[in-house]
Amino acid sequence: MSEYRATIDWQRQGQDFLDHRYSRGHEWIFDGGVVVPASSSPHIVPVPMSVAANVDPEEAFVASLSSCHMLFFLDFASRGGWVVERYTDQVVGTLAKNADGLLAITEVVLRPAVIFSGSVPGTKQLVALHHRSHEACFIARSVTAEVRCEPIIR
Repeated sequence: MSEYRATIDWQRQGQDFLDHRYSRGHEWIFDGGVVVPASSSPHIVPVPMSVAANVDPEEAFVASLSSCHMLFFLDFASRGGWVVERYTDQVVGTLAKNADGLLAITEVVLRPAVIFSGSVPGTKQLVALHHRSHEACFIARSVTAEVRCEPIIR
């Protein structure tokens, strides 16, 4: 078993809290020392209470799913003898009402495009690599949203 930790730090900084017009800007502080400026999504809480330039939890959620998939993909490709030069994913998460009528990320679609050098896996092998990566991704197994992989095959 492993534990993962982060510190989330928000400060009022003198703003009137009770009128709900306070900044949602805050920081995510990770154990390696990385500090990520974060905020609520401007789709949920309008600017200026949200900080549009900061990462919001919904973006981080879809990015974590994509990153987990990619890391397994890179490992499986390496073990298969394929050299990956670049992996790019234009991942999209959809916030919608779920079966209970509550807002949730209901779908995440990964659209990875992979560039190989040297030997290139065939379409069936590439699809199998993505399927295996999806099955191995413990973050994807941890969520109720549908997570689909639609690889870009060139």
